[in-house]
Amino acid sequence: MSILNKLASSLGRSDEVPNQLLAQEIAASGDRAAVRELVEHLADPDKAIRHDCIKVLYEIGYTTPDLIADYAADFLALLRSRDNRMVWGGMTALGVIADRQAAALWDQIDLILTTTEKGSVITQDWGVRVLATLSAHDPLYEARIFPFLLSFLRKCPPKDLPRHAESCLTAVNRDNRAAVQSLIEARAGVLKPAQAKRLKAILRRIESL
Repeated sequence: MSILNKLASSLGRSDEVPNQLLAQEIAASGDRAAVRELVEHLADPDKAIRHDCIKVLYEIGYTTPDLIADYAADFLALLRSRDNRMVWGGMTALGVIADRQAAALWDQIDLILTTTEKGSVITQDWGVRVLATLSAHDPLYEARIFPFLLSFLRKCPPKDLPRHAESCLTAVNRDNRAAVQSLIEARAGVLKPAQAKRLKAILRRIESL
């Protein structure tokens, strides 16, 4: 039986529970054939099917990233989609395999940077995580990516700064931490108390590096 028959849309469901359960089933069994079938339908003409497929794939990746890591090229291709759900779904999938596919993602760094800068909220959230992971992977990558991350932190809405700063922590090291510290300290004054408190915790983590 095709794995597609277990997707939420095939079951006439409008919630994500069937997709989450299917992801758990595939992850537990290590069913690579099911993963391949899901990937093959990322460009399905039926929007509901392709949306369900990317959902199941990144849900698998949350717990068992090795099962989807070989499909980095397919997820990167989604960043060019006109379907925003597929764009942020693709970036989410890349986020859970970035540490395993750094070289493949680096080959498409311009695409990732552009998509992160111009993307929706979820695309940006996961794009920052992807970029931070790549930046930490190699000094060459860091030289290109870290200035972008600093610029992103400098320009993002104040309410989003704590969240993005936490995502960037992966890329922070003893050699570049001063730039992040000064940026956070300069912007902290315009934040609400709860947001400022969260940033102080981030600064403590940076100082401990």
